Amino acid sequence: MKYIGIEKKKARWGYMFVAPAVLLFFMFSLYPMLNAFYNTFFNIKLLSLRAPKFVGLKNYIFVLNSPSFWNSMKATALFTLGAFIPLTIFSLIFGLIVTSRMRNQKAIQLLMYTPAVLSSVVAALIWMIIFDPRGIGNSIVNNILQTHGIDHRWLTDPVMLRVSTVTIYVWKYIGYFTIIFVTGIAKVPESTLEAATIAGASTMQTIRLIVLPLLKPTTLMVSIVTMLNCLKSFSTQYLFTQRGAPLEPLNVVTLNIYNTAMRDLNISRACVMSFLLFLVMMILTLSRMSSSERNVTEY
Repeated sequence: MKYIGIEKKKARWGYMFVAPAVLLFFMFSLYPMLNAFYNTFFNIKLLSLRAPKFVGLKNYIFVLNSPSFWNSMKATALFTLGAFIPLTIFSLIFGLIVTSRMRNQKAIQLLMYTPAVLSSVVAALIWMIIFDPRGIGNSIVNNILQTHGIDHRWLTDPVMLRVSTVTIYVWKYIGYFTIIFVTGIAKVPESTLEAATIAGASTMQTIRLIVLPLLKPTTLMVSIVTMLNCLKSFSTQYLFTQRGAPLEPLNVVTLNIYNTAMRDLNISRACVMSFLLFLVMMILTLSRMSSSERNVTEY
């Protein structure tokens, strides 16, 4: 009988435990992605009984020449930039504040993380009440600007609509990413911080020269996850448009995909936009990772 080493036995058990997750990934992630890419070369109509017709690259040509698609790309880019920058910066700042050994640290973390537990629909509904012409959003802004009785049109003006959706997204997820930064800051070696204190470094110098460089892996992960989540944002924009908000400023790519598939019943063009969005996400992720790998700091 052939002897099987302990390492091979462990490996076999590892394969057995991983197999269900891999199977589910192939069934519900990889296969739908490949099938969607395959469908881009056919003319498939939802609820149609006709057999799909091969059209080659005609769907790609139509989508790339469509003003609606490029408006969606613009709306997605504006939303991503508007949410990505404050989310990354303020979650880092709040992470540094929370880890500064202040009182009630756990309570502050819980308070900040609470919005992340809410569903996107509930968060959007809460803020739609706040942004109502008679809501506290107008009251607070009017008290600050001394413009009493002015409706700032949070739910109708194109610029204010973009500001509203970005505000909702940042409010909902800033606590989640703050906790990630808190975890990353906790991994900074105490001996390194103590050495900086003994050397006479101020708090700002310690943060700038030690903490921030050592947080680059955490910052990389947060920036990538934030960017991908912003590019995939859908529910807030969908709910706003269903409540009567103008479509054009909120018509992000994911919303355009939904409307193309479910309203226009054109599955093939929706698959084309999904594939193009996937390419954009992959290119941005790879470029972000390659730029960060050049600047790795160790102490």
